Amino acid sequence: MSIAKGEQQVIDLLGTAMGSTLQLITLATILSILVGVTIGMTTALRQYSGYDYSVTFFAFVFYSLPIFWVAVLLKEFGAIRFNRFLGDPVLSPTTLIVIALVLGAIVTGIVGGGLATRIRTFLLSAAFTGGLLTFLNITQWLKYPSIGLVGVFLLTAMVAGVVLLLSTGFGQRRAVLIVGSMALIAAAMWMPFQYLFFYVQGFSGILLAILIMAAIGVGLGLVFGGDSKREIARAAGITGALGGLVLVIDEALQYWSTYLSLIPQKSGFISTIGAITPTIKREDNMWLTLLDGYAHLILPTAALMIVSVAGYTRYARASLLEVLNQDYIRTARAKGLTERVVIVRHAFRNAMIPIATIIAFDISGLIGGAIITERVFAWEGMGALFNAGLHAVDVNLVMGFFLVTGLFAVVGNLIADLLYSALDPRIRVS
Repeated sequence: MSIAKGEQQVIDLLGTAMGSTLQLITLATILSILVGVTIGMTTALRQYSGYDYSVTFFAFVFYSLPIFWVAVLLKEFGAIRFNRFLGDPVLSPTTLIVIALVLGAIVTGIVGGGLATRIRTFLLSAAFTGGLLTFLNITQWLKYPSIGLVGVFLLTAMVAGVVLLLSTGFGQRRAVLIVGSMALIAAAMWMPFQYLFFYVQGFSGILLAILIMAAIGVGLGLVFGGDSKREIARAAGITGALGGLVLVIDEALQYWSTYLSLIPQKSGFISTIGAITPTIKREDNMWLTLLDGYAHLILPTAALMIVSVAGYTRYARASLLEVLNQDYIRTARAKGLTERVVIVRHAFRNAMIPIATIIAFDISGLIGGAIITERVFAWEGMGALFNAGLHAVDVNLVMGFFLVTGLFAVVGNLIADLLYSALDPRIRVS
């Protein structure tokens, strides 16, 4: 029995707190891996460039920042001031030009190339950024966000392009047609899914939408993929699943105005405390709950991500640089394979094997960071439970906390082992 919580069962308290903390660290872990590995790999490909030096500098700065200080700064600039900006989200022409130029310079540093390529990349990326920000200004999108039919098509087409780049490439016409057609299918499913979300409520509706889109992609790949049907089916299935996720986000944004009318106007969309708004909790609407949950997740997730992304960036960079110096990479280049095939097919997968080791340690580290983060953002999770147990000298509660965190560490090691088998073909053969 727990003394600190009015003689409540420790297992009941752990069950409630564990769900909140799992939601927080799961999102932070996934986003940290995606962002950190992407940045780390690109810096390795642009070694000793200005982009590489800049990322290295900021990685060391972010890695050394105290988590509570990051959380307080995010509260001030990421919530209070940004919510004030969202009240009238109009960028001045000067701000718009500065943002376009800065992003143009960043994209140029990532892409690299000769002088002509750099100038062309800078002009195109700066023009695209300026045009996009102008569109957001005119339509007031930041105040009333939506995706719509056209947005679903464009976003799914972008996803298809990224998936093709990382899988089959654009050289296989059959793959381009099948994976690219998923954007048209996502747009065609926009109206039928409105009825699906209306009649199938809850998480099951979201899962069903993603599974339907993934099944369509896999089916198209297997039927029309030809000799490369397995590879094309995998790419089309991933594109379909992500297209289904875009449709889910579009459905949630249709409740945006209703959500804003139910939350306190002074606090704004990005919340600084708690895990849910009381007025939303009383509403029996999954989409409002979904919007509110992610509004409360933005700041604590960002606080945990900043430190983790810095670590993943350095590890990914070092791992890829080591792999690029291996003999089989030089052999692949000598055989005439394109640089995309060499990086994506031969280097990237092997460079990810050491990264899998870090995931187990990172999950445990995120739980430790979550203790402080939950304190700053008033989350009732494992961190708050641990603090309550310490202040009340509740041995049972503290022991329960360490039992759960130890379980997380074991699960992290299990995930790392599963990733080994997925990344290293020698393990599957043996």
